[in-house]
Amino acid sequence: MDLADLHIFRSVVQAGGVTRAAEKLNRVQSNVTTRVRQLEADLGVQLFIREGKKLHLSPEGKLLLDYADRLLDLAQEAREAVHDAKPRGLLRLGTMESTAAMRLPVPMNAYLGRYPEVTLELRTGNTQELASAVLAGDLDAALLSEPVAEAPFEKVAIYDEELVIVAVANHPAIRSPRDARPHAVLAFEPGCSLRQRLQGWFAHHGEMPDRIVEISSYHAMLGCVVAGMGISLLPRNVLATFPDAKLLSLHPLPPGLDRLPTVLIWRKGTHSPKVRALMEVLREHSDIVSKPARRRKAGNAAAA
Repeated sequence: MDLADLHIFRSVVQAGGVTRAAEKLNRVQSNVTTRVRQLEADLGVQLFIREGKKLHLSPEGKLLLDYADRLLDLAQEAREAVHDAKPRGLLRLGTMESTAAMRLPVPMNAYLGRYPEVTLELRTGNTQELASAVLAGDLDAALLSEPVAEAPFEKVAIYDEELVIVAVANHPAIRSPRDARPHAVLAFEPGCSLRQRLQGWFAHHGEMPDRIVEISSYHAMLGCVVAGMGISLLPRNVLATFPDAKLLSLHPLPPGLDRLPTVLIWRKGTHSPKVRALMEVLREHSDIVSKPARRRKAGNAAAA
């Protein structure tokens, strides 16, 4: 088994079959088939379940695919490190919508100004789908809300968001889900960490929302809150971009639920120069990393 075999194997999986993989690899179909069968013979297992012309990964194939991803990604990182440690090329970054709008403009302007040979491709989504994209190799890194699985990723804390419950103006104080009327929750699709946090708050009090209305953008969500359709849970800084914020009321969550760390994640073993440089720039603008630095400076000034 060598990297070329693993590359062909992964190409067949990603392309969904031998024919498309052969076209992508610029090889004849029989060569791809032979290499896959040789890999199976070398390992002594069946990597695909064959149903006519269709191929489905066997359990052993799924296990090998995970190792193949890690080995091939690590080999690519090694090539980049050996041949060129300078960040360049396409950086595929995933992020939540609120982070993209409120947090990234300044640091990404600094990053692209510092590394002009990098091209940025930004994808927004929820924590679950972006983590899956990083794991699949479709994204180089992503900014996500905790919790994020430890095993497949490396991560570093970048931001610490304050969360608030948002309701229509003049809504009575919301101290528990019973105070939120109506019990409709305005949220993103399943997989959103904010939705999970709000549903967990309801469950902690033995309550369930009357219904969940799924909305695709923060501003549309806030507009629906203003209209009295329900409540939502948002990072406080999102409200800075909403022109009708005066028509809203804000209600704090209990301590321990009112903060949501945002972390930069990447696959273990794929810390490329682009991602390493991104981490450094984000940490320069981080409200987690920068606070201790400011305290040290203040302490030094007082001592002087």
